[in-house]
Amino acid sequence: MLIARLIAEPDHLSTRLEAAKADMAQSGVRIASASMLDFCGQTMEIDSPDDDAAALRAGLDAHFAPSDGLVCADEPAVPQVFISDMDSTMIGQECIDELGDFAGLKDRIAAITERAMQGELDFEQALRERVGLLEGLSIDAIDQCLTGRIRPMAGAKVLVETLKKLGCRTVLVTGGFHHFADPVAEWLGFEQVVGNRLEVSGRKLTGGLVGGIVDSSVKKATLDSLMAEEPEGATSLATGDGANDIPMLQAATYGIAYRAKPKARAAANGWIDRGDLTSVLRLLGIPEKDWVQG
Repeated sequence: MLIARLIAEPDHLSTRLEAAKADMAQSGVRIASASMLDFCGQTMEIDSPDDDAAALRAGLDAHFAPSDGLVCADEPAVPQVFISDMDSTMIGQECIDELGDFAGLKDRIAAITERAMQGELDFEQALRERVGLLEGLSIDAIDQCLTGRIRPMAGAKVLVETLKKLGCRTVLVTGGFHHFADPVAEWLGFEQVVGNRLEVSGRKLTGGLVGGIVDSSVKKATLDSLMAEEPEGATSLATGDGANDIPMLQAATYGIAYRAKPKARAAANGWIDRGDLTSVLRLLGIPEKDWVQG
């Protein structure tokens, strides 16, 4: 049994459903029912007695894109743990690329970032290479970057604060840096931060890092550790956009890829391609009257 929740253009939901049902039936995916969730406007729930999630998703993508959606085996519910990537997920920028601009190296650094997020480069090697290019940059550039360039993603604060109000633990876990993640977490309401630390000497970046690297394995391990503290049957939510988020997205009960790279989107059981981060709340069935407005 599969349950899909889908947010798409309203006229698409009404006019394309029958054609989608017919096409999916030919692929061996039966649709038992499809109806709008009145308590969570804009969202359709689709039930299938089959268990081929990939085929169901392919059918939804073929007929309703761009859409926001979630496919899972049980009725979605408020999770006990929420863990999220930061860059290009909770904020609209890649912090290291913006720092690179202050060093006159944005294009070079951004090209490495893009390849790493696509899964084409080893994450740690790519991170150390980019940080190395920032050697000698004043830490004043970090404050200028935070103030002038870093902006929360639309709906981020509403998502975090609403989940927190409903009893969910919230953790920001990033392959980026505490210099950025700590203030971002404070802006948005995250209770804990896991990230990398830039090495500083004489108020300048040395081009190195302090301590271990937060990579894909650390992101997943953080989620696993949090869930080990929860009672049996607890559920989790993870959001991210890049290749280094894939293990975390796969491990979560609800792994939602936000405007993600293709590999991350394919690995997750949820996706946001159309709306902002409040779509996550709709997909989980949390009505707007219960949202904490930022």
